[in-house]
Amino acid sequence: METAAVELSEVGLCYPGKPPVQVLDGLSLSVQKRSFVSLIGPSGCGKSTLLRIVAGILPATSGTVRVEGGTALDAQRAHRFGFVFQDAALLPWRSVQENVELLGELVGLDPAVRRAQAAALLALVDLKGREHLRPSQLSGGMRQRVAIARALVINPSILLMDEPFSAVDEFQRESLNKELLRIWSEQQNSVLFVTHNIEEAVFLSDYVCVMGPHGGEIVEYLPVELDRPRPEEVRVSPEFLALRRHLREILVR
Repeated sequence: METAAVELSEVGLCYPGKPPVQVLDGLSLSVQKRSFVSLIGPSGCGKSTLLRIVAGILPATSGTVRVEGGTALDAQRAHRFGFVFQDAALLPWRSVQENVELLGELVGLDPAVRRAQAAALLALVDLKGREHLRPSQLSGGMRQRVAIARALVINPSILLMDEPFSAVDEFQRESLNKELLRIWSEQQNSVLFVTHNIEEAVFLSDYVCVMGPHGGEIVEYLPVELDRPRPEEVRVSPEFLALRRHLREILVR
């Protein structure tokens, strides 16, 4: 059986204090290789914290975290993670090309290799011809596409995305959803995606993981059995609407 991309078992995170603050408690989750899993749940339930534990940025205080068979820190050192945040966090004084190359610079990629990688990825995210522009000259959606290209420049096997489209309008969000699925279908990364948007979670995912209001409780791990590729019209199909309604009912309990 193929090793999972991410395997969490009874993971907890507790901050010391009087009283101590339990952020996550006994959370277990599996993300299979090349699958797209979304995390949804109430604000403050620990979704973003969970991403940081997977990435090795925060150490769990209990339980085990396995990433492609090793530890999160092993995966971090091997540059297996790409991270996309809510804010694109581009450097304003650098061009689009230079922003995409940045992560390659930090991990010591050969300059010729990272230039070629950046150029290919900018074509992939439909920004070819805009390499020389500064972030201030781009729309919010374009900046997020640059952030996705930057995350992919080191060929990560796992893409961690923390509400990357929450700051754009609904039209841009739907367009970026389609772009992300197209990119994922070509790259075949394992994706763990945090969102508050139920429709977005259903449209993108193989599985939607619903976290309860008290960190650590996974109240549903819902398979999304909709054919791929997914056209925009799937959003109004009876199957899609039934999944969206089911998830909404869980979240308002």
